[in-house]
Amino acid sequence: MANAKLIQTKQEAVDAVTAKLRESVTVVVADYRGLNVAQVTELRKQLREAGIEFQVLKNTLLRRATAAAELTELDEVLTGPTAIAFSTEDAVAPAKILNDFAKKNDALKIKGAVVEGRVVGVDQVKALAELPSRDGLLSMLLSVLQAPMRNFALAVKAVAEKEEQGA
Repeated sequence: MANAKLIQTKQEAVDAVTAKLRESVTVVVADYRGLNVAQVTELRKQLREAGIEFQVLKNTLLRRATAAAELTELDEVLTGPTAIAFSTEDAVAPAKILNDFAKKNDALKIKGAVVEGRVVGVDQVKALAELPSRDGLLSMLLSVLQAPMRNFALAVKAVAEKEEQGA
């Protein structure tokens, strides 16, 4: 019979992963089989710098956590070695970092993700990774908002210069 303390420890681990699944904006699941220690260390460093938590978890633990978080559609990708990236702030960053890393290292395979509570496939993760970062999107929005004012200022300046030449 299983030790009560061991069962309690495992339940606490499931509860912690369930909380992370619920709190995260984006969760990306990947197969890291074939990466060497240096490559995994580099990947962890990139993710940590972006504020993303990266863990290797047992599939049975993850299945229990997905059941508790009502994300059982994710269970079909929980086969083989599974690493999972949790992001509570930026929805695009984990997909972007893992996708870029996978392009350079064929051993890393993205299996799927949960984006804002919805389970998505590999193609959608890659499409998300191709989006500009939040800062990039904000700068694009700012330039779009500034364009009419800039054009108006240039038109006023042109009219003023024309008036000066005519006088």
